[in-house]
Amino acid sequence: MQNDIQNREDILLIMKEFYIKLLEDELVKHFFEDIIQQNHLKQHLETITDFWNGILFNDTAYQKNAMQPHLTLNKTKPFKKEHFKTWLHHFNASVNENFKGEKAEMAKTSALSIATVMEIKMINS
Repeated sequence: MQNDIQNREDILLIMKEFYIKLLEDELVKHFFEDIIQQNHLKQHLETITDFWNGILFNDTAYQKNAMQPHLTLNKTKPFKKEHFKTWLHHFNASVNENFKGEKAEMAKTSALSIATVMEIKMINS
């Protein structure tokens, strides 16, 4: 039986597995080229882990605007509906493969909300 997400370390595990999937996916890996080329993947994983730790456990370590880097990236590498669908698929798979419970469901529900808002702001604006 799988455990629920219990702490930041669990979130980091999800993020690492999530990014393995994203970087192997031809449809979306181009969005991460700059992070990889600048060797910032480890730092990026820490940042997004802080972001999700705030969502799931009300931690205050993440103090940035999560939308702004994506809006900036969208100017040079436009996001399309299928990118959000792929992102969500890989996120949900990364959660489901490792965890089951209230926090796992909360993570997937939050990811759907985030993807929906981002898609509206980037594609429909």
